[in-house]
Amino acid sequence: MQTLHASSPDDYASAVAAHPRLLVDFYKDNCPGCTMLDMSLRKFAAEPDAQGLVLLKVKLEQVGEEFFRGLGLRQTPTLAVFREGAEVARLPGFQSPVQVAAAVGAHL
Repeated sequence: MQTLHASSPDDYASAVAAHPRLLVDFYKDNCPGCTMLDMSLRKFAAEPDAQGLVLLKVKLEQVGEEFFRGLGLRQTPTLAVFREGAEVARLPGFQSPVQVAAAVGAHL
């Protein structure tokens, strides 16, 4: 699984348009659930289901709270699943590696 980082709303939009199988991790600093989700994603990255996926990390402090609110995000962490540029699932809060794998299996 390839990991990218969005430093602006334009980076986010470009990644969504460019990658047909995309997980987006919306997170912020000093967020225990975000740290735990990051560990889950690293563990999931070693699984066969992660092959060919792109993970886009979007940090609240970098892209701005207004951008997050504009997407309807209410909490961090939130994991969004995109297929062919369309959001097909949104998973708020901590997700275990098994839950991440289930979401990928169901939607990608």
